[in-house]
Amino acid sequence: MRAETEIALETVVPSAGMAQDTQGVRRIVVAILPLRGDAHMPAGPAPVSEVAVAARDVPPRTQPSLYPPPFAARVTGRIKRALGDVFGLSRFGVNLTELAPGAVSSLRHGHSHQDEFVYILQGHPVLRTDAGDTPLAPGMCAGFAAGSGDAHQLVNPTAETVVYLEIGDRTPGDTVHYPDDDLRAVRVDGRWVFTHKDGRPY
Repeated sequence: MRAETEIALETVVPSAGMAQDTQGVRRIVVAILPLRGDAHMPAGPAPVSEVAVAARDVPPRTQPSLYPPPFAARVTGRIKRALGDVFGLSRFGVNLTELAPGAVSSLRHGHSHQDEFVYILQGHPVLRTDAGDTPLAPGMCAGFAAGSGDAHQLVNPTAETVVYLEIGDRTPGDTVHYPDDDLRAVRVDGRWVFTHKDGRPY
């Protein structure tokens, strides 16, 4: 069984790459194919063009976590592929993220200015918010409005790898609060600056 999801500027088309519809409108799609090593992975390399890529072929982020020690170690087992960066997107980010068994997406957090959205492609993570735990499954999604005050994270309590898309905007002036940890983050000149809650630097 082939597992494939495609993202299009206007609509999903049945195969990866650039497609020409009957009205001559070109559409760009990104194919999300099974993990390398998956028994269902199609033979041969995924097609790559100037306007479309196989999402699994985008290299993982070289720095696994931006958190300062000791928080960085708590997201061990998380792999992010920055899909939006491949196309030079600057106003919002799109990541294809994998969580190994027992891994978490992040420290539980909430943004002041940034909306976030996740769509589950594979596995059965648990969404942890101020309201408690909510089981998720492939095809389910969740959104987190900026300034809501509700902190969130995804947890993978299963023996199966979880794969999901995460999308967030890059509104200037964003700050992040972490209700369970002595940590605060502020976006300054395009980068995150982490401090203790009292303002002391790490």
